[in-house]
Amino acid sequence: MRDGKLGVVESRFADLIWREAPLPSRRLAALAQEELGWKKSTTYTVLKRLCQGGLFENDGGTVRACVSREEFYAARSEQFVEETFDGSLPAFLAAFSRRKKLSDREIDELQTLIDGMRG
Repeated sequence: MRDGKLGVVESRFADLIWREAPLPSRRLAALAQEELGWKKSTTYTVLKRLCQGGLFENDGGTVRACVSREEFYAARSEQFVEETFDGSLPAFLAAFSRRKKLSDREIDELQTLIDGMRG
């Protein structure tokens, strides 16, 4: 994990942990073998790195999330908007909607979210 960013494989592994946590580290190694084709040593190496990054903890052989998936990706989204659009969410949405037409449903969901923030 570099600068709070996860690579593609690290993301799949983190998603596995978030889906199953808390879980015994042995069970995690078995799941990583099944779903990612990893050896036990690879699992423990990546787990250690993610623990050092503050996402998870391996306490007495039980792996727990320190940060929820939603919290992690919300922080990453904020960082992306800050770095790429000088922190301007409207600039991000304008750029995003130029490439992808928003459906009426998506626009309604965004409007509901905005209206909820005004209250």
